[in-house]
Amino acid sequence: MKYRKLVDLYEELSKTTKTLEKTHILAKFLKKVPWDDLGNIMYLLQGKVFPKYDERKIGFSRQLSLKAIERASGASAKEVISLWRKEGDLGKVAEKLIKDKKQRTLASKILGVRKVIENIRKLAGLTGVGTVNKKISLVAELLSHASPLEAKYIIRTVVEELRVGIAGGIIRDAIAEAFNVKKEDVQKAYNSLVDYAEVANLAKKKRLKTGKGKIGRPVKVMLAVLVGSVEEAFKALGKSCQFEVKLDGFRLQIHKIGKTISLFTRRMENVTKQFPDIVEKVKKHIKGDDFIIDTEAVVCKAGRYFPFQVISQRIKRKYHIPEIAKKYPIELNVFDVLYYKGKNLMNETLKKRRALLEKIVKQRKGEVVLTRKLVTSDKKKAERFFRECIKKGLEGVMIKNLNSSYKPGRYVGGWCKLKEVLEPLDLVIIGAEWGTGKRAGVLSSFVLACKSGNKFLECGKMGTGIKEKESEEGITFKELTRILSPLIIEEKGRKVKIKPKIVVEVDYEEIQKSPNYDSGFALRFPRLKRLRINEKTASQANTLRDLERIYKVQRGKK
Repeated sequence: MKYRKLVDLYEELSKTTKTLEKTHILAKFLKKVPWDDLGNIMYLLQGKVFPKYDERKIGFSRQLSLKAIERASGASAKEVISLWRKEGDLGKVAEKLIKDKKQRTLASKILGVRKVIENIRKLAGLTGVGTVNKKISLVAELLSHASPLEAKYIIRTVVEELRVGIAGGIIRDAIAEAFNVKKEDVQKAYNSLVDYAEVANLAKKKRLKTGKGKIGRPVKVMLAVLVGSVEEAFKALGKSCQFEVKLDGFRLQIHKIGKTISLFTRRMENVTKQFPDIVEKVKKHIKGDDFIIDTEAVVCKAGRYFPFQVISQRIKRKYHIPEIAKKYPIELNVFDVLYYKGKNLMNETLKKRRALLEKIVKQRKGEVVLTRKLVTSDKKKAERFFRECIKKGLEGVMIKNLNSSYKPGRYVGGWCKLKEVLEPLDLVIIGAEWGTGKRAGVLSSFVLACKSGNKFLECGKMGTGIKEKESEEGITFKELTRILSPLIIEEKGRKVKIKPKIVVEVDYEEIQKSPNYDSGFALRFPRLKRLRINEKTASQANTLRDLERIYKVQRGKK
């Protein structure tokens, strides 16, 4: 299939914000896609060239994109960078400069979908001397044969910022419509396979129900609904329930087949190489030749659990792994089993799955344990269990229906979570970045600061809680930009410094220690609650001492 046909689809999808309209447009297109191009098309529709669980990464930065555009268009580096700052979208930069190109390639070829995806896939496999130049050449080759519109989407694909507004739900519904199958069957197949290319092919063959998960390939994890109290949890799940400690680690789905063990994060990234110590613990403490278990990995030293930011230092680590494993030893907390001895257990009850875990897990504190649990219908006992968890510095509790099945990728039914509610903070905006793409021309990624004496110290970046459209309730990026623009005191590239004047009330999940900010702390998932322009001045913002106090309270310290 010609790449131009896919590009025309991108453009058509970009012209509407209506979900149903996007679904119909995509479904109509998918019906016409040739059999042997369907898989590649499904990846490119998501702005990807590999399935989500694949370890390979495109690895083509914005800076490399600027050089590829420069090489293919003949424009100077200064022209490319200047236009990027103005447009805020590298795709549009490529489109304009390829359009303005003074000398067209005489041997220009018509680009096919396969050629585009092949060149981009090659980027992931390049290593060693001359890698940077080879990567730039592969993308520049595509750009040299591309029309301006094709150039726009080639660049957006390599930097993984497609921006055509088709989320997973639209892709799912379009597959169902195009191949006349049930949405529920498409979703079930995707939750097990985590690959819309494979799902689309199965849907076209009317074989969706054969799309079962495979050991070695991650399944979407089951998710819990947040509740505000034990009473609310009982109301949602019924009595009695299983209460489990909620740890501040990171989710690990562990697969074993024969002697091969693979570790996947909640986002389905393969992190087996980063955690050889966990692989050894699984071999030693969990019986069975083939299984998939769901766990929480947490740093545990001398019986004390450490917060997520400590273990996060290991997730992206490529070098000196044995040293960091010794410095930050991990305890694996096992809480569910999805497959065992060739049998899919997801439709079994939680009670049966837990009973199996108690047989196959050889527990050893500090290495591998089962999550501590309490099964009760007594509200007072449940609340006491929750308070004990908070006092020990844990996040809270997970609450589960004993008869619940394991539902991959679902927030509905079966599981709830209860956490300590932390007080909101009044902080000052002292910086931001000029946005890109749909946020071009407005400020985003706002730098938050707390007060310390006469200074304002950074404690996080906020990008959520702010609305895109004026028709939506709440403050928009455009309105916040209008308020902050007169207060800009310095600009460096896309980054700006802002006079500390505007106070915002911010919600957040927790406060973490962080060397990345001069306060020494970082808010995890900060979200704008409201502006306090007419209520508080910058001098009345929360202080560094306030952050220290909340940090100690949330960790159960005195």
